[in-house]
Amino acid sequence: MTHHATVFSRRHALLGGVAACLFANLSRKPAHAGPSARMTGLEGLQASVDIFEDRWGVPHVQAGSIADAFFANGYLVARDRLWQLDFEYRRAIGRLAEVYGAKFVPSDTANRLFLFRGDAGAEFAALPQTVQTCATAYVAGINAYLKEIQQTPEKLSEEFRIFSYNPLRWDVLDLVRMRAEATGNTKGEVRRAQLAAKNALAYDALIQPLRPAHILKVPDGLDVHAVSEQDLGWFGVLQAALPLAGVHDVKAKHEEDHRRANEGSNAWIIAPSRTATGRPILANDPHLGFGSPGPRHVIHLTAPGLNVIGGGTPGMPGVMQGHNEHFAFGRTNFHIDQEDLFVLRTHPHHPDRYFHKGQWVEMEQETTTIAVRGEAARTVTLRYAAQGPVVSTDPARQRAVSVAATWLYPGANGMLANIGINLAQDWASFRQALKLHTSPTNFTYADTAGNIGWQAAGGLPHRSGGHDGLLPAPGDGQYDWQGLQPLDALPSSFNPTVGWFGTSNELNLPADYPYEERCVSYEWKDPYRYQRVAEVLQETNRATLAQSVALQHDTLSHLALAVVACLPDQPASLAAEVALLKQWDGHVDASSAAAALYEVWWSKLNVLFYQALVPEDLRGIVPQPLNASVLLAFLQAPDSRIGSHPESARDALLVTALQQAVEEVRDRLGPVMAAWRWGALHTVQMRHPLHASYAVAKAFPPVGGETAQSGGDAYTVMARWYNPDLSAKALAQGRNPYAVTGGASYLMVCDVGAWDQSVFLNFPGQAAQPQNRHYDDFLAPWLKGAMQPLVFSPHAVQAAARRRQVLYPGQATP
Repeated sequence: MTHHATVFSRRHALLGGVAACLFANLSRKPAHAGPSARMTGLEGLQASVDIFEDRWGVPHVQAGSIADAFFANGYLVARDRLWQLDFEYRRAIGRLAEVYGAKFVPSDTANRLFLFRGDAGAEFAALPQTVQTCATAYVAGINAYLKEIQQTPEKLSEEFRIFSYNPLRWDVLDLVRMRAEATGNTKGEVRRAQLAAKNALAYDALIQPLRPAHILKVPDGLDVHAVSEQDLGWFGVLQAALPLAGVHDVKAKHEEDHRRANEGSNAWIIAPSRTATGRPILANDPHLGFGSPGPRHVIHLTAPGLNVIGGGTPGMPGVMQGHNEHFAFGRTNFHIDQEDLFVLRTHPHHPDRYFHKGQWVEMEQETTTIAVRGEAARTVTLRYAAQGPVVSTDPARQRAVSVAATWLYPGANGMLANIGINLAQDWASFRQALKLHTSPTNFTYADTAGNIGWQAAGGLPHRSGGHDGLLPAPGDGQYDWQGLQPLDALPSSFNPTVGWFGTSNELNLPADYPYEERCVSYEWKDPYRYQRVAEVLQETNRATLAQSVALQHDTLSHLALAVVACLPDQPASLAAEVALLKQWDGHVDASSAAAALYEVWWSKLNVLFYQALVPEDLRGIVPQPLNASVLLAFLQAPDSRIGSHPESARDALLVTALQQAVEEVRDRLGPVMAAWRWGALHTVQMRHPLHASYAVAKAFPPVGGETAQSGGDAYTVMARWYNPDLSAKALAQGRNPYAVTGGASYLMVCDVGAWDQSVFLNFPGQAAQPQNRHYDDFLAPWLKGAMQPLVFSPHAVQAAARRRQVLYPGQATP
């Protein structure tokens, strides 16, 4: 693939057109020169940029123009996270096989299939000029760093040396082409079709209850008996874990499904009328799978017309969660069903033709060549139908499957949405910027004028033919989408009378919302985290920042207390363990013995009740685990599905699960119940994604370990989940099924208007190289919940600065 990165015109006045990066330790009076350094041209920079780093390695960028601030954004992300940046770029444009070999050809093929197929240049040109300028500058900053490391190769990240390759130069138009944001709900469409084929659709509610209540209906013309997981084809590859065999350890079974099921976030906003200071508070803690390096890179960008700070994603310009000088903004996952499977009837003699709107239509085709390390390049053919990419074909059965996805539509340039958000000044311009945001998101907002607001955003399809998106649909044209609905079709709230708003991925459509008409989604997360947030906020009339910090680290589980209430008092042999649970206050703390027993018991309960409720012939279709709300409801009111005496059968299963849990906890933590600790099981250890490579494991020590002990679970506000569904091979290798696999690594609480009072955490650290002191310096404060100052004002930035860097413009050397 040829890259044509566009750069700004530049001035060549400073240092005779030669650029340099100068570093100096700061005293009270910052030095304006530093030790000598290799002179490097930073092509694309318009004027010098000052960068002050605080004790956590957060760069505070002071630029003379917005473009130069975004140039520094790209340059610094590349400096701190180069391998992460390059790896995700290669994945998105389908260029991993050229580095990691033939096993990555399927991933490369799938990602290329889902690149934007329209005129990327025209798409880019249609964006607001400011967005174009900032995106171009960001890419120029990345490429400037790549040019610099060519001249100073000792700066190259260790992964590139280990695997003997170089990072890719970036093309700004790839920020338009990269579209794949698969949410994974197409697996649910396949599952429901398979259950319908067995007349067993009711079993789907055990793992995915529909919210709001909705009756599943098979679309007219769909042969449910022909649907299988093979229909997902390339789309299934896109959603699956990368095949890092040989350079990665054993994955837990359904690891990607586990990650998707748990990822979410908490966010809340509190109006001035309900705070102690009379200023709004905004809190946000995005929940993602844990890894090293972490998912967020924190940065502060300032220039005339720009002053924004917060957490961003490497490769995506700007800040995702943070604040500018006018307002704070946060986000959680909203739920929009953004993908549908369409089953095509193909011609018996011409399998690249499909029947659509009364006639045979030829699939569009493209060929692409995939370079493969150590082997000859592969040429693959990509096919497209009216609805979207063709992900699987079965000529023998005269069928194929295509996928419609909102993020493939023209104008769905989600990679660039942060820019407009960061530059917005009020609620109206903030909402205008959200029109570019394609992934389903709850945006929260609080400004210095005292306003708070919520806007759901993301691409919302306009379905036709009465299709609700919950099962595949025939691809003959009757169910084709009719474009996307406008932002105003999604719910919002501005200055709610209750004085606060919270969102934790629960069903939050207003009662009067026309959900049957708009088919936003019927698949939402369980409400336990939201219910706890709402309980605390509703009871707090003079909220403080410290209380929001405490709420982000809250471990009370109402689910756990409700499950324990179902436990019978017998048998006598478990009297001590039953008493431990019955006397427990429900806080899933790291130091809690009851929490350790409960979590293992909950895992055993899920297995036993799954076996009791799901017939054996359906277990290949209905995956574990059972939905928590559904399981709790059954524990509280069992029915004849487990026998003619359901209460007795339930009690027997509760006791059996507890016996199993006690045996396992004793085996893992010892016989003395007082010495049990949930944190001893719920440990945090993060390794490099390629750590099964001996050279990588040696170069990148793990972060955390047995002493890094955590509280919380998937249903507490302090969401820290685990995956007990480990394969036998993984367990044999000593993998801990209760180890933390995800949660909030970036946390933020904003004091709106008194910005220097805002606090944050960014676990494990800013940098991705172990020799950098910011590789894992957030481990200890993160475990303690010790939030750190998110300094913002010029005075606070100067006072907190530990290091200064100056970027100069100049002519790049050939």
